[in-house]
Amino acid sequence: MGLTIALAGNPNSGKSTLFNLLTGANQYVGNWPGVTVEKKEGKLKSDKSVNITDLPGIYSLSPYSLEEVISRNYLLQEKPDAVINIIDATNLERNLFLTTQLIELGIPVVVALNMIDVVKKNGDIINVPYLSGKLGCPVYEISAAKNTGVDELVKAAVAAAGNKDAKKADPLHIFTGVAEHAVAHIEESLGDKIPENEKRFYAVKLFERDSKIKNSISLDAGTLAHIEEHIVEAEKELDDDSESIVTNERYIYITDLIKGCYKKKNKVLVSSSDKIDKIVTNRFLALPIFALIMFVVYYISVTTVGTIVTDWTNDVLFGEWIIPAAAGFLEGIGCAAWLSGLIVDGIISGVGAVLGFVPQMLVLFIMLAFLEECGYMARIAFILDRIFRRFGLSGKSFIPMLIGTGCGIPGVMASRTIENERDRRMTIMTTTFMPCGAKLPIIALISGALLNGEWWVAPSAYFVGIAAIIVSGIMLKKTKMFAGDPSPFVMELPAYHLPTVGAVLRSMWERGWSFIKKAGTIILASTIVIWFTSSFSWSLQAVENYEGSILESIGSAISWIFLPLGFGNSKAAVATILGLVAKENVVGTFGILYGFAEVAEDGMEFWPRLQADYSALAGYSMLIFNLLCAPCFAAIGAIKREMNNAKWTWFAIGYQCLFAYCVSLMVYQFGCLFTGNANVLGVIVALVVFAAIVFQLVKPNRNEMKLSAA
Repeated sequence: MGLTIALAGNPNSGKSTLFNLLTGANQYVGNWPGVTVEKKEGKLKSDKSVNITDLPGIYSLSPYSLEEVISRNYLLQEKPDAVINIIDATNLERNLFLTTQLIELGIPVVVALNMIDVVKKNGDIINVPYLSGKLGCPVYEISAAKNTGVDELVKAAVAAAGNKDAKKADPLHIFTGVAEHAVAHIEESLGDKIPENEKRFYAVKLFERDSKIKNSISLDAGTLAHIEEHIVEAEKELDDDSESIVTNERYIYITDLIKGCYKKKNKVLVSSSDKIDKIVTNRFLALPIFALIMFVVYYISVTTVGTIVTDWTNDVLFGEWIIPAAAGFLEGIGCAAWLSGLIVDGIISGVGAVLGFVPQMLVLFIMLAFLEECGYMARIAFILDRIFRRFGLSGKSFIPMLIGTGCGIPGVMASRTIENERDRRMTIMTTTFMPCGAKLPIIALISGALLNGEWWVAPSAYFVGIAAIIVSGIMLKKTKMFAGDPSPFVMELPAYHLPTVGAVLRSMWERGWSFIKKAGTIILASTIVIWFTSSFSWSLQAVENYEGSILESIGSAISWIFLPLGFGNSKAAVATILGLVAKENVVGTFGILYGFAEVAEDGMEFWPRLQADYSALAGYSMLIFNLLCAPCFAAIGAIKREMNNAKWTWFAIGYQCLFAYCVSLMVYQFGCLFTGNANVLGVIVALVVFAAIVFQLVKPNRNEMKLSAA
């Protein structure tokens, strides 16, 4: 059996970069048992017998978040052969807090001082031998981004893992006076229930009154009472609660450690990151800069570079090469008409209509990955926390929303980092308002076909999502179900750095590949069903041009629902409903129903067919509804798992669909009013909806008043 090495460290310490460097393509992603949090494992590139496990980024081994619980349980129960503790060398004090806890676990620890190149560039000096001697474990200087010092680190970790059964020395870090006395007594009380090299960790956690640790040990009532006496005595003497005592002791030790090993060249020097932050996190400039950056991102990916490649994919690759070649080949071999129609008009046209937008998505994902890797998106979470808190949301809610721009499923899962149950449920309900990768083809299709490819369409979709989240946050916080203060927001802001090409491309590919896989499975199956139901009647007789088909009858039966929104014909109705299976189906359905297989060489034959059925205003209304309504079935499944309650799941779906309907209704009816095509009844209904939303936004929050009074 091979060795197992775990990677542990703070968020933004470079842990993922190191994991990718160590494992390369030899990695696989799943979920931790029983929870929907991503689990990354891989094989060491230089030695396939060594397994590498990437633990979630954490600040401590206290059970305050799901990530901390997962990491601690893994270390205590799975007992890896060694731990590589990745430390951001530019922020030693904060990172060493976790190190002091890892060392107490009794597992061999090797410390990696990452970003050492930045430390040296600043002219600072870290006395590595001194730090190693004080911590009692090997310490290595590395730069994961530049792949320096990593080989020596790995050799040391493998050596430590292979020698894990060697007798461990007593911990070099002990508390002072009263606190250490209490911990020592608790260690004695544990007897032989805990291995000798783990007693220190369990004793400290029992001193902190960690309920999960207490429940994991079978101690009798007398022993627990004896332990509690020591804790109470220490609290009385030090005039503080036990958890704060331990935290204070750790930071006293860390402060002394840093004084002995870290020398700054210039203590008053303002770093480059600080200089940049003075501008990009400025109270007045932060949001305009964010808006400008997102405009540029979407402009490049949807309107310029992405569109050029997408047009070539649609017009040349599929329009001139694949579809005519497939049609000619099938005709040449005498293929049956129905089978040829299935393959060309159904599978190739439907899946091709979706895959044609992959280039735009990849360009978008590259740009978003760059912003994440360089450290800017962490600042946006900090900036939006100030805004979100005014509307009842925590800045932590932005993290799931950011992840949701790639795919709504991991975005929903990321809500697990929010401790407050009310905030977590609200975040789950609103995260999918952000346009995910699957919605990008819808944006591109409607923008190109009905809105002349206007530059503002794609950025507006992003900001409509943010506005929907803010408006929902204000309204929902004024209900009894969601009343209460938002969760506190704590986040380490990493130093700005130039991302590696590998990290950006890997992030882009992970997001893009999940979309391509969906196109090859769910979308493929959906297009076959769409083709069949649009090509045959209920009596299974072949029909021409969709008229009299099964799908046409279904669409006609439900199309009245969307009449007030401007797209009340059967084709748009079925496309929207099938979008619940997978959002890409909206484009795939249009591709089949409007004859994407017959696009001419100039690529413009498809657009007039849409323009004949929908106005620009109706198209934008359709776009808004599909952006805000309930997500795809897979994301709904994630919502169900995270809510863990059928009623809450149905409430979330119902709210999303109702909110989308109301916003789309107002957009279309008020648009008709301004363009002189108003329907009196429609405008009246839209005004009533608008008045109801405004009233909910401005009315006093009586639930907050009651909580304050209590």
